[in-house]
Amino acid sequence: MSSPSPTPVRAIYGFVLYLSAYVAFVAYVIWAYFPESWLEAIGFSYLPQKYWAVAVPCYLCVLWLLAYPAWFGYIHLCTPPVDSLLYVTDEFANPANEDPVPANSTPQISDLSVSQVNRQLYL
Repeated sequence: MSSPSPTPVRAIYGFVLYLSAYVAFVAYVIWAYFPESWLEAIGFSYLPQKYWAVAVPCYLCVLWLLAYPAWFGYIHLCTPPVDSLLYVTDEFANPANEDPVPANSTPQISDLSVSQVNRQLYL
């Protein structure tokens, strides 16, 4: 069974991912802001055009703005209707045992049915 607790392997992967993201961001900022003559002086002669330093973040923002409403639409399509019994019970429900409980004992833990709750609250 998997656990969200930190294990040494997850810690190493997380640290490597953190360092990789940090190095990639620093490289992006250097590429975007330093003049091409300086980059060629340190040996970077084959780099994408500076246009992509602005275009890629803009494209990602537009993609996010389009994907976010689409994701909400997908969630609404996957959500059952309001009158569905899936909101009331599921396959893990533990129905109450109808056998009488002996005196001075605790009944077993179980889920109450909706009709039983309504009878208790509203009648």
